Amino acid sequence: MALKGNKDDFKFNKDNCKVLYLGKHNPGLQHRLGSTGLGSSSVEKDLGDLVDKLKMSEQCAAAAKKANRMLGCINKGITSRDKDIVIPLYSALVRPHLE
Repeated sequence: MALKGNKDDFKFNKDNCKVLYLGKHNPGLQHRLGSTGLGSSSVEKDLGDLVDKLKMSEQCAAAAKKANRMLGCINKGITSRDKDIVIPLYSALVRPHLE
């Protein structure tokens, strides 16, 4: 299916483009898109996940940090330790970050 409209309707922002170098033996060359030089990055977010040279360590650490923050909010904000209250909160707010 083709998109309708002029080519001017679809703007491409070259300033938002970055190069993510992967692999151990990558020379790290300077890349250009037209006349604009592209910056490099060591980590980028893609669909909510951090991509870091295909390592999961940074992604896991970020997810654990977010889950711990949510758990801290539950502990500070809820005075009751009743299972009927804490378990649904944990299931809704903390567990999705860990999965």
